[in-house]
Amino acid sequence: MVEKFKLAIKKEVLYYLFTLLALALIMHSDLLSNPFLRLHNMYEKGNFSHPFLYSFIIYSTILILRKTIDFIIGVFEKKAH
Repeated sequence: MVEKFKLAIKKEVLYYLFTLLALALIMHSDLLSNPFLRLHNMYEKGNFSHPFLYSFIIYSTILILRKTIDFIIGVFEKKAH
């Protein structure tokens, strides 16, 4: 039971990190050419939390959609048996 929980947490952390990376690259394409300049600008402005906040909002929305779809599929699978 604990191992299954640990695996689920690791999987969700990977989903969150992928969301964070994808949003960072979509919103700031200069990360590919000069990441140190982007990090320096973030340091000067003091806005380190906004990427994590935006990623969490998108991740939460996707999580709710995933769980809703899983629930609906589960209901139809139970009716089929």
